[in-house]
Formats: sequence, structure tokens, C-alpha cells
Amino acid sequence: MTYPDPFDPAQVHDVIRRIGQLTDATRPLWGRMSAAQMLAHLSVAYEMIYTAKHPRPNALMRLILRQVAKRGVVGPKPYPRGAPTAPQFRIRDERDFVAERDRLVAYIHRVRDEGRSALEGRESPSFGVLTADEWAVLFGKHLDHHLRQFGV
Repeated sequence: MTYPDPFDPAQVHDVIRRIGQLTDATRPLWGRMSAAQMLAHLSVAYEMIYTAKHPRPNALMRLILRQVAKRGVVGPKPYPRGAPTAPQFRIRDERDFVAERDRLVAYIHRVRDEGRSALEGRESPSFGVLTADEWAVLFGKHLDHHLRQFGV
């Protein structure tokens, strides 16, 4: 399966168009997150590489993540519905829909604007050094999964 390429302006435009179809009242087809929580959840992947907001997993957990979870995250198979998520990705509190939407879109634009070279060989706090192609799958697959979850 192919996923939206976060470095391709046309595909980024389409992802942002899909995000624009969401409203605070949009309900998921599965799962329990609100639309605002889902947008905040999506931003965590970007926060992990652009901010120090989330603690890095300890060495043992990173080893486990690289050996067990990495293939599922950056591989071609879609995420299954209801797949477990890391604690830092769990958004339990209420969020402001517009603020979360705008923050996510800003991160999407940042990745697009910085381009492939900015992420080629960049280290993921959880999975080690990733190629730009792996980053593309990580971002595109995650976005597509949750936008489908909300029917857009």
C-alpha cells in the first residue's frame, strides 16, 4: 500500500484538504478519540523529532522498539484498527480543535518545506536512524490511518 508522501507538495495539499474536512463534531468510525484528540495525537510524532517535549525511551525499550515495532511502523502494511500505541501518544484530556488542527498543519508544512534531505539519516527517538523513505512512511501512514478513522 502507498501512503501520502510528506515531501510531495501535491500530496501534502491533499492531506491538508482532508484535514480541512474535519470539524470538532466529526466522530470516528472506530476508536474513542475526539477529532481534536486525534489531531493532537498525530502531532506527537512531529514533536518527538522537533521538540524535547517527550522523554526518549530508555535503552532497553529502544532496543525492543527497533526489533519489534519498527517494521510495523515504517513498513508497507497498514496499521490495524485498535493497534496499541505508546503512552506519549495517548491523548486523554480535551483539546482545542482549531489549535490542534493548525499545529498539525504547521508540522506537515515544516516537513514538506525542509524536504527529504533534512530527515535522511535523522534519528528517531524510538527507532534509531531512519532513511527519508522510512520517515515518509512513518508520517504518511500515520496520517492516512487516522484520517480514514475519521472518514476523510
